[in-house]
This record gives sequence, structure tokens and C-alpha cells, in this order.
Amino acid sequence: MGDLLTVLERSRELGFLGPGAVESHILHAERFAAAYDGAAPARALDLGSGGGVPGLVLAGNWPGSEWWLLDASERRTAFLEGAIQALGLADRVWVRRGRAEEFARDDSLRHQMDLVTARSFGPPAVTAECATGFLRVGGQLIVSEPPEPDGRWDEQGLAILGMEVGPARSGCQILRQLAACPEHYPRRVGIPAKRPLF
Repeated sequence: MGDLLTVLERSRELGFLGPGAVESHILHAERFAAAYDGAAPARALDLGSGGGVPGLVLAGNWPGSEWWLLDASERRTAFLEGAIQALGLADRVWVRRGRAEEFARDDSLRHQMDLVTARSFGPPAVTAECATGFLRVGGQLIVSEPPEPDGRWDEQGLAILGMEVGPARSGCQILRQLAACPEHYPRRVGIPAKRPLF
């Protein structure tokens, strides 16, 4: 825990984590594990990993899982690379710099993940569309939810992606990948935000 606290304190100093005690960020990240339905995931990806929450926390909590931390920022991904080394996770945690819409088409990542996490990635439609290409059939997207989340997830829009709304737990919403997403999703970079499905 000590090394993780040091790493996340550095993340906050760099402006990658919001205000508040680092311990509160760790507790928030642990909600994703509490929400996850099933045994620890074998392969997982954190969308917009930023300052390392929840990805670094969950990778530490699930020592048998492999993780990909995805972020478009050079500064944040450089920080994450150093954090992985400091925490001794380099044998099973990797950083990818770039856009989710592009990486979701990489054959080594497409339809490979048991779990995709998103803490502050984007609006619901954008998050779902960017996550769907990574998830295997039966995989879960877990998204941190605001205090009053009612009506954020549209069942018809999710069905287009092969997804359905699952239960809400521990301040997080679970979405399940019922079928592989259609080949043309996610759409090109920026399109999910410009023309959201719902």
C-alpha cells in the first residue's frame, strides 16, 4: 500500500487526480472490484486511465490479472509507465497511448477483455461505444456513476452495440456484452462524441 500511496500522491501533484485524500481515490477505485460480477478478470482494460485510478489499484488487488491502461495524453502515459515500474507490475500491466476508437480495432485487444473500467472517460454513449470493441462476449463494462444516475443508459442504443444494462452496485453501473459488437463499432475517432448513439 505504501508504494501505491506514493505513486498516487505523485499523480495528484501532477494534476492527474482530483482533490481529496489519496486514500479516498483508492477506496473509490475499489468500488469497481466490489461491483464486478464474478471471479477476478483474466484480462482488463482501463479507459482514460489518466492518473492510474482505478487501473493501478485494481491491478494490485487482482494479482492474477493482466491490465492495459489506455490514455491519449503523452504526459499521463509517461507517468503511468513509471508507476508500473515503481509498483513492480511491468510483467502484467501495459500502457497504450492513443484513442480508444483506434485501439479497439487492434487485433490483439479487440474482443479480448473480460472487464473494461471507466472512471471519468466521457458521456454514457461515448463510453459504451469506445468500450464495446474491447469486450469479449460475456465481458463487463463498469462505469463510475454520479450520485443520481437515473436515465443515463439507453437500452436501445446499447443493444446496437450488443450490450445490455446490468445491475448497479457500489456506486458503479455494470453493462454486459451479450454479443460481439458489429464490425463498424466503434466508429472513427471523434464520431462517437459528435454523433452519440443515445
